[in-house]
Amino acid sequence: MTDYARLSLWHATAGDLTPRAPLPDDVRADVAIVGAGYTGLWTAYYLKKARPDLRVAVVEKEIAGFGASGRNGGWCSALFPASLATLARMGSREGALAQHAAMRASVDEVIAVAAAEGIDADIAKGGTVVVARSTPQMQRAAAEVAEAREWGLGERDLRLLTGTEARAMLNAAGVLGGTYTPDCAALHPARLARGLARVAEGLGVALYERTPVTAIEPHRVVTPHGVVSADVVVRATEGYTSELPGHERAMVPVYSLMVATDPLPASVWDEIGLARRQTFADHRNLIVYGQRTADDRLVFGGRGAPYHFGSAITPAHDRDERVFTSLRAGLVELFPVLAGMPVPHSWGGALGIPRDWTASVGLDAATGLAWAGGYVGDGVATANLAGRTLRDLILGERTDLAALPWVGHRSPDWEPEPLRWLGVNLGLGAMTLADREEHLTRRRSLLARAVAPLLGH
Repeated sequence: MTDYARLSLWHATAGDLTPRAPLPDDVRADVAIVGAGYTGLWTAYYLKKARPDLRVAVVEKEIAGFGASGRNGGWCSALFPASLATLARMGSREGALAQHAAMRASVDEVIAVAAAEGIDADIAKGGTVVVARSTPQMQRAAAEVAEAREWGLGERDLRLLTGTEARAMLNAAGVLGGTYTPDCAALHPARLARGLARVAEGLGVALYERTPVTAIEPHRVVTPHGVVSADVVVRATEGYTSELPGHERAMVPVYSLMVATDPLPASVWDEIGLARRQTFADHRNLIVYGQRTADDRLVFGGRGAPYHFGSAITPAHDRDERVFTSLRAGLVELFPVLAGMPVPHSWGGALGIPRDWTASVGLDAATGLAWAGGYVGDGVATANLAGRTLRDLILGERTDLAALPWVGHRSPDWEPEPLRWLGVNLGLGAMTLADREEHLTRRRSLLARAVAPLLGH
């Protein structure tokens, strides 16, 4: 049996990971959900809270919180993968701003439900500080704030920081300034997922683990153990979507890897900052992210691992020593006080990216097939919004959530191989080269602008 505690530091510190029983035979439900990550669990939770009489079944290949929901960076943020301009093109300016407001509210919703349901996920809403450590990064920070102002978003949404203000939050090397938003909470992702699974089960949700799904069909979920028949079938498989027949090109699995220290002494945290457990990043082109945990570890992650041909997902891809070495070096470069200190924990996992980099949620009434996903790594709060939206769609309620611009959106398929492999890895590699270009030229990268359309920008 899989040793689930070895998946990540989060799993190792999440408590009991004993798998629940698999699907015993054919069963009938009102709603069948494929995937026991955040999307599937939140959908089941909100459906049962609204309609306790509904028969809701969740089918999971491994255990609840196995994938990105249990391994992510622990940012419960209002970030949405598509820009406000993209959302406006999908609907209207008002709709785009409504989506932004819904994302902000989702951060507080996750916090409120965790408190109400007794889920101890080490949550602290300290916001996010993104520092700028070069002139091009400072220009990007200023442009981001200027764009926010064009949309009517004020200081309470996003503000530009001076060097002194940024260093007071995060005393990284070479900080010139940065940005800050209050709309993010640091949390323990696996404890949130595992706690949510327990709460959903307590509400009467049937959760079948260790049950791989071989096909999703109208009103049917097919597994080697039996078939779940339901009026509505929800696909909540995110980075693992490409493993489903008929969905091979719907989402590409891209790996994000992480490292973590052991608990650091107070003297080190006095030097680094993050006194309110702000999540943090910097304004480089290649995404990095981090947080201070409740037990005073420094967790740091980033992209950089390659996309694997044919959308391959294997346990071997969870680890890439080249990327881990780069992340450890990046930590010391950001925080010289960590030089010589061990960084013993490392892990990774796949996240899902749709072709247009736009998350979506929807329900096809004719087939009873529903879906949500494509979060591009920003799924902790977005999955909560998806769960509440799917509740409304499944129950046929005409609500403000059901009218948001991402509802009903369908991303195009990715290109067939080898074009997919070439394009995705070109985009990932270009961001690394763009940061090197900026280091040499001290100007914003021309390469980054050239490949921006490949990355949904």
